Amino acid sequence: MTLERAYLSPPEAAAGPDFLRSLVFLSVLSGMLSMPLIFNAAFYRVLREPFVLWHSALTLSLLATILTSSELAVVLVDPPAMTLSWMTTMIFGLTVASGALFTHSFIEPSHMHPLLRRALIYCAVWAVLLSVFHAAFPFVARPIQSTAYTAAFAPVLVIFFLSVADALRRGSRAAKFQAIGYIPMIMSGLVRLITGVVPWLESNDAMLLFYLGCACEVLFTTLGVADRFMTIRRQRDKARFEADALKSISERDALTGLLNRRAIEQNFEKCRDEGYHALAVLDLDHFKAINDAHGHGTGDAVLKAVGEVLQTDPQVRAFRLGGEEFVLLVRGEDAQLRAERSRQAIPSAVANAVPCLGHPVTASMGISDAPPNADVRFAELYKQADKLLYDAKLSGRNRTKSTLSQKPRDDANPMIDGAVKHARSEKLSS
Repeated sequence: MTLERAYLSPPEAAAGPDFLRSLVFLSVLSGMLSMPLIFNAAFYRVLREPFVLWHSALTLSLLATILTSSELAVVLVDPPAMTLSWMTTMIFGLTVASGALFTHSFIEPSHMHPLLRRALIYCAVWAVLLSVFHAAFPFVARPIQSTAYTAAFAPVLVIFFLSVADALRRGSRAAKFQAIGYIPMIMSGLVRLITGVVPWLESNDAMLLFYLGCACEVLFTTLGVADRFMTIRRQRDKARFEADALKSISERDALTGLLNRRAIEQNFEKCRDEGYHALAVLDLDHFKAINDAHGHGTGDAVLKAVGEVLQTDPQVRAFRLGGEEFVLLVRGEDAQLRAERSRQAIPSAVANAVPCLGHPVTASMGISDAPPNADVRFAELYKQADKLLYDAKLSGRNRTKSTLSQKPRDDANPMIDGAVKHARSEKLSS
């Protein structure tokens, strides 16, 4: 786009109805082109994708093109003719360049041939270099320079067309918005190209078609940016959900539903901050004998029942470390009492869930404690509790050893007697 001719008009023309209607139309169009800049600013704060920036650059360059190539330039600035010609040429080159780079970054990565995507970058560089040369040296080849300048954009137009067509062929959703938005712009470019190159045709800038093309292009590409924004956001949310799900799977025991050793190691400091100062290591007594006598299916049922009963107290967090070993994090002044209550609930819970055993399933436990403000790691507290568990096993099993001030309770467990009676009655009835 260059300034090829200028003419004077009488002062009355500037106050005529046609001129005023044109100003209103161009002002409304400029306002429409300004709105996507606000949307893009909001989009970019949430999703920092380069195509949002290039769409803003394209919108700004189209807005500048309208201002410099219409009556608005005279009304607002009224620059000299040569300055206006230089500005128009440069802005046109920047418009083509930003459009090429927007298409390069906007089309989905797998929906355009790599050569075409790379060619769009060359198109942007070519458009800027052409415009700089034409604006800086307007009289180097004066008889044919405007025609040569216009013809030099023909390869750019072809690459634009091939890029969008290839993206559509590959199923690009973004290309559909661009194809619709670029149709008036491409038609305007073809009119300028043909009338600027063919000698017997009068040069025609097709400004009305160009203005409508600007509005159409910005409207549909803005819709495309919004659609792509929602698509990328859905993909990001899905990826985060899957990552959280995988993390949950990696931190949770599949059989009992309890958190595992990895979870307790990663969240131990957080649990300590929440007041869980006591750690108990609990191990089922003679669990191997259950697997040997009744099979692993029955053993799994026992572990599930234990996992369920250990989750009944809201002040106790249960973890399965592996096999028949569990860890309890307990908070409150009665931490040992709560842990002991959980241990003593195991025989009855297992007897109800797995009545075929014929004998109670008991557990031994070791409890260690550290003040809430003490700097202690999970491994240290676990080592203390595990040693106490070992002492409980050596002392005859079905008992608790603890570093807390409360006296440990051992075999005196009324729940065990009830579990034995329940198991015997089930056995007799069968």
